[in-house]
Amino acid sequence: MILAELASDRRGPDRLPFVDPLTGLGNAQQLRHKVCELAAERASDPAPFTIGLANLDGFKPINDLFGPEAGDRILRQVAQRLTACVPEGATVIRTADDEFALVLPLVFERKSAEKLGQMLKEILSAPFDLGDRTVRLSASFGFAVYPFAGAEFEDLLKSADTALYRSKRRGRGQITVYSQEIAQEMKRATQLEQALRNAIIAEEIDVHFQPIVDLRNDGVVGFEALARWCDPEFGYVSPSVFVPLAEERGFIEALAEMLLRKAAQTALAWPKELFLSFNLSSAQLMDPATSGRLLAIVHQVGLDPRRLELEITETAVMADADVAQKIVSELRAAGVRVSLDDFGTGQSSLCRLRDFSFDKVKIDRAFVSRISADRASEHIVKAIVSMCEGLELEVVAEGIEDISEVLKLKALGCGMGQGYFYGKPADAVATLRYLSDRHREPAAAR
Repeated sequence: MILAELASDRRGPDRLPFVDPLTGLGNAQQLRHKVCELAAERASDPAPFTIGLANLDGFKPINDLFGPEAGDRILRQVAQRLTACVPEGATVIRTADDEFALVLPLVFERKSAEKLGQMLKEILSAPFDLGDRTVRLSASFGFAVYPFAGAEFEDLLKSADTALYRSKRRGRGQITVYSQEIAQEMKRATQLEQALRNAIIAEEIDVHFQPIVDLRNDGVVGFEALARWCDPEFGYVSPSVFVPLAEERGFIEALAEMLLRKAAQTALAWPKELFLSFNLSSAQLMDPATSGRLLAIVHQVGLDPRRLELEITETAVMADADVAQKIVSELRAAGVRVSLDDFGTGQSSLCRLRDFSFDKVKIDRAFVSRISADRASEHIVKAIVSMCEGLELEVVAEGIEDISEVLKLKALGCGMGQGYFYGKPADAVATLRYLSDRHREPAAAR
């Protein structure tokens, strides 16, 4: 129990090295001591208390950009803000690097922890003064309430860390209070991660292909490769779940390269005039070695690079624009075509068209799906088509589902389209059958 840990803390010298030299706060040893001490005080009447962990979002890039002295200055300001704003009787501790801990004797339950986390989040979102400049950061929080989240110190700290990890997974500036439901959610995510890793090694992730057509004659001009996974234990797992999981856990490259190899091998059986469209992740566009690895796969398989088209989103480009631009340039120099996907949904798509050399733009389905009923969407699509014509870029409309959308897009001069109207994603065998059927089909019937 925590009482026993307090007794062990009291052995040896009276004064343990409890101070963090950078901020003057307590350190990780003091966190253990404070929690054990608080539990001992409440042993006869075990009232709850809370510990919290606060982690700065995006601190490392700031530290790398402006240098360690600026990073230290930010950390000292964080310590001052937290110390000034925590409730009476609370203790602020710096546990490691850009992570701080809070011991909160008067926070007894989830709602109070969430309210405090929200207040501290807003305080830490204010600009940090670096002398000749200011920077902004956000912070994520994880809280654990004693004894419900753990009666032992290590268990309580682990629960707070689990809550913090869930916050970081959900994005920047999130707040989580540990519960059994969250523990089960995180356990399932870990199990899913392991299953996904095993599926990648065994090459059990499938590739399906959705046709892309020339809207002038409805003839197939290529296919987009889409990942599909059905696990024996978890069943069908959506790409919107397992692709971000692979990105988050750091093995998206292994997944993407395995899928590209499979897709390229399938494309060898298609007519040589058809292209293969494949999506790149933001993590790949931050790695300078990406272009070399992708081109190596294409050459090993024997697919002409001029038949490969790589789709990137504006969000992915924004993660590290300089590296992304280098990758795009290297790929295009090798004959690979590059498309800007989900056009119109980002914050500065026009800037990306100016700064990068793309071959094609894909209009997001959010505009296409409303083109028949919403004049604003129609005018947006018309403007995109006209702009791309002036920039000598090809255009693909995504998410076409009915004939009215087809007719409207054709009238607006959109060059290509894809969606359920022309075909749902299908496996390699069904895709070959689709091509064979269309080859036999009279042109007038299309």
